[in-house]
Amino acid sequence: MILNSWLQPLTSAAKVTSLVAVRSDSSPSRSSSPVQSLTPSLLCSCGRRHLIQACATSLIPSALSLATPLLSDSTAMLNRVHPPRPDWYEEFYARVLAKGMEAYEAEIAGYKSQLFSNLRGKAKKVLEIGIGTGPNLKYYANGTDIEVFGIDPNMKMEKYATAAAVASGLPLTNFKFIHAVGEALPLSDAAVDAVVGTLVLCSVKGVDAALKEVKRVLKPGGIYLFVEHVAGRGISRSFTSSRNRNNVFCSPCGVSSMCFIYEYCGADGTVLRFLQNVLDPLQQAVSDGCHLTRETGKYISEAGFSGVNISSTLVRNASVVSPHIYGIACK
Repeated sequence: MILNSWLQPLTSAAKVTSLVAVRSDSSPSRSSSPVQSLTPSLLCSCGRRHLIQACATSLIPSALSLATPLLSDSTAMLNRVHPPRPDWYEEFYARVLAKGMEAYEAEIAGYKSQLFSNLRGKAKKVLEIGIGTGPNLKYYANGTDIEVFGIDPNMKMEKYATAAAVASGLPLTNFKFIHAVGEALPLSDAAVDAVVGTLVLCSVKGVDAALKEVKRVLKPGGIYLFVEHVAGRGISRSFTSSRNRNNVFCSPCGVSSMCFIYEYCGADGTVLRFLQNVLDPLQQAVSDGCHLTRETGKYISEAGFSGVNISSTLVRNASVVSPHIYGIACK
C-alpha cells in the first residue's frame, strides 16, 4: 500500500497485549469461553498457575482490557498472510512512511479532518487497522476519554505510532499497539464503537475477510471510516444495496442504506488504468502486496453493511494511486 509507485502506507506491528479475548466462531476447535487473561509463564510453572491467572484478571487493571488478543488465531493468520520480513526491510518501510508521506498527508488533510469529525464525542473505543506510523491519530485521538487499538503487521511501526499517540494528546494507557493483520482481528465481538482504515485494503490478502472482521468487532450501529486508493476508471458507476430497499437511515450514524455513487472527478481514467495494470505486479512485489487495480469501493458496498456513503477524489501527490475513495459504512 504505497502512495507513489513503491511506497506502502499502512503496515506496522508490535508486541501483543497480555490479555486474550475469544472470538465467537462456529468451529468446534475454537474456545467459546469468555474473556481470559494470560499471565507471564515466569510467574509460576506449577499447578497454581490457574489460580494466579484468575487473581490477575481481577487484580490487574487495564484501561484497554477490551482489546484481548486471541493469540492462536491472530498469530496463525499473521504468519500465513504476512510472513516475517527481515528487520532491515520493516525498519526501512517504517522510516519511509514516517518521513516520506508529508506531501500526501498535507493534501488529504482536509478530507481526513471532515471524515474523522464523525468520531469526536461519539466513539470511546476505536480500532485502527493498518495504523502504520499513526498519521490519523491527531484527527480523533486527542482526549483522555478515548481508547485506541492499533493493528499492524510491521513490527517496526510501534515506536512511530506510539510517538504519534503522545503527540496527539492520547495517554499511553489508552493506546495499545497490536501485532496482527486485518483478516484476524484480535478483539472480541462488538468490541469497539468505530473502526478506522486508511490505505490498508489495497494490501490485505483477503479484502472480504478483512471487512467481515471489521463488521464483527463493531458494536451494533458502529461505524467504519475509510480512505483508500482504488483502480482508475473512465466512467462513473453507482452501486445499490439490496439489503434495504426503503432508503432508511442507519442510526446513529445516519448513513443511507439504499444507494451510493462515486466517480473520479470526471477524469479520464483510461491511460491511468493502463499504467496501473502494467505496474501492478511490480507494485505488489516492492510495496508489501499493494494492489493498484483493486475495486475497493465495490468490495465495501457488497460487504453487508446496513449503510454506506462513499465519496471520491483525486490526490495529485499520489501519482498512479491518485484515485481515492473515502467515506463511512454503518453496521
